Amino acid sequence: MDITEFELSLNNWGKNKIPFLFLVDFEMEMPRAWPLNEVPDDILFSISNTTDITLHPTSSLKDTVVEVQPIRQEEYRTKFNVVKKNTLQGNSYLTNLTIKTPIAIHQPLHEIFHQADAKYKFCWKEKFLVFSPETFVQIMDGKIYSFPMKGTIDASLPGAEEQLMGDAKELSEHVTIVDLIRNDLSSVATHVQVVRFRYLEKVKTNNKNLLQTSSEIVGELPKDYLSKLGTILVSLLPAGSISGAPKRETIRIIEEAEGEKRKYYTGVMGIFDGEKIDSAVMIRFIEQQGDQFYYRSGGGITSQSELEKEYQEALDKIYVPFY
Repeated sequence: MDITEFELSLNNWGKNKIPFLFLVDFEMEMPRAWPLNEVPDDILFSISNTTDITLHPTSSLKDTVVEVQPIRQEEYRTKFNVVKKNTLQGNSYLTNLTIKTPIAIHQPLHEIFHQADAKYKFCWKEKFLVFSPETFVQIMDGKIYSFPMKGTIDASLPGAEEQLMGDAKELSEHVTIVDLIRNDLSSVATHVQVVRFRYLEKVKTNNKNLLQTSSEIVGELPKDYLSKLGTILVSLLPAGSISGAPKRETIRIIEEAEGEKRKYYTGVMGIFDGEKIDSAVMIRFIEQQGDQFYYRSGGGITSQSELEKEYQEALDKIYVPFY
């Protein structure tokens, strides 16, 4: 399925109110979509209170050890310098830089899927597992909603909330993404407005708690929006929160800095139940390549970014949330 076939299929299924599951990779080269009654057996998901779970956990995630083998700071510096140079030259106001960290885990991905606590979960057996806290868009009752998430800190740090909310770099990053998403939504909706700006959420992980900031943006869709679901989604991709601004030039910078395709990492997954869509950005991501596992993580880089802080943020995001 190419991106055109993907778009047309979703438009048709939406028009006929046929429930479906979908996912799109960051490069939009490998989109997939299935009517809900045709989802392959090797896929597990839990999205918007809709699940397709046939296996049962046999162990506790609280006992799971994720052994991290972080890339050297010097290796990160090489990628960081490409991005920082471009931000200082004015080519990008914000670039999301990600890394691929080798990890060792001692449970299959589907076991971790069952035990992980996240708003959005998706497991393609022996390929990848995602447990994302970040909504991409929600479409319901003639409106489209987005909840861009930018800004993370270890909640155990003294004055963590005050540090995060008072950090000028984090504020600048958040404002940039909110503005980008508002503009993106304006391409498919009218009367787009920010209804909540920079509110705090807590994420519980296997080794620490994190604080993160999000905003809520909403717009009004045309009356025939169900017959345009594929067109709406494709026009918004890739997600602004994990690319940057301006989007087209920033994607070029990402390709130069990261040196490999992200594939499904930082892509989008979602579900249509016949009436509404709920979808997520595919972050908090474990990738399997043969017997080797990798954790994909990253953060936003601006002209104010400091190497050590950004490197540490990328490592802080290597976690598994548990019940």
